[in-house]
Amino acid sequence: MSAAAFGRPLDVDSALHRRDPAVKLALVLVISAVVTGVFDPWTPTILYLLAAPAVVLAGRIPLGTMARAHLPFALFGLSLFTVNALTRQGQVVWTLGPLDVTAPGLEIGISLAVRTLLIGTLSLGFVLTTDGARLMTSLHQHVRLSGAFAYAVLAGYRLLEQLPQQWQTIRQAQAMRRPRSPQARSRPAARPIALPRSPRALTRASFTLLVTTLRRGERMSIALETRGLGAGRRTIHDPARLSPGDAVLTVVALATVTAVLLVTWRFGLLAGWGALGVFG
Repeated sequence: MSAAAFGRPLDVDSALHRRDPAVKLALVLVISAVVTGVFDPWTPTILYLLAAPAVVLAGRIPLGTMARAHLPFALFGLSLFTVNALTRQGQVVWTLGPLDVTAPGLEIGISLAVRTLLIGTLSLGFVLTTDGARLMTSLHQHVRLSGAFAYAVLAGYRLLEQLPQQWQTIRQAQAMRRPRSPQARSRPAARPIALPRSPRALTRASFTLLVTTLRRGERMSIALETRGLGAGRRTIHDPARLSPGDAVLTVVALATVTAVLLVTWRFGLLAGWGALGVFG
C-alpha cells in the first residue's frame, strides 16, 4: 500500500474510495456546519466515536496513518480546551495557582476539542479516499464548476504533488556536486551519499525548487491557453457517475447525525449557541 500524496488517495479499494467525491465533500461540509452550532460535550463525542471507526473501516485507512494525521487536530483541540477551561466565567472546580478552571469552561472546552477531532476525522476520510482529478471532474459535472477553474486546479494539483520528488532530486544533485574528500571517494559506490544540511544548502535548494516550479507553471499555463482552455463546451474523458451507494452513504450519514442530535436533545444534553452566554 502506497502512502497518500497531495491530491492522491491511499492506493486501496474501499467503499469510500468508490463514492462520488462531490457527495463526500458535501457531507463533510454539511456535518461540519451542523456541529459548529453544538456546544455540549456529549453530542460531538458520540458522533466522533461513531465516525472514527466508520471512516477507518469504510476507507481501509491504516490506524497508524489515521493516528499520525490526527496529531495536528489533537494539538489544536488541546489549545481550545485549555483556553476555554481557564478563561470562562462560572463555578470554579479546580485552581491552578492564579488560574481558575470553571465548569462551563470545561464543558465548552471539551465540546470544541472533540468537535475539532470530529471534523478532522471527516476531513481525513475525505482526503485519504479522494483523487484530486476525480474531485474536479465531479464538481465540474454535478456542481457546474467552471471548466477553466477545474482544469487550472488540476494543473496545480499536478505541480504540488511533484514537489517532494523534485526536492529530493535537487538535494541529491547538491550532494553529487559537493567536493568529496579522498576518504569519501574510496567508499563503496553503493553507500548512500549524505545530503548537505547547512542553512546555505537548504536555502539554495529552496530557491531552485521555487524557480523550477514557477517555470513549469508558466509553461503549463501557456499549454492550457494554447489548447483553448475555457473556449466553449468540452467533453469529459472519464465522467463521474452517481451510484446507489452514494445515496446510501448520504442517507446513513445524515440519519446518524440527526438521530444523535435528537437523542441528546431528548435527554436535555444538547446545547447550542446559548451555552456561550452571547445570545442570552
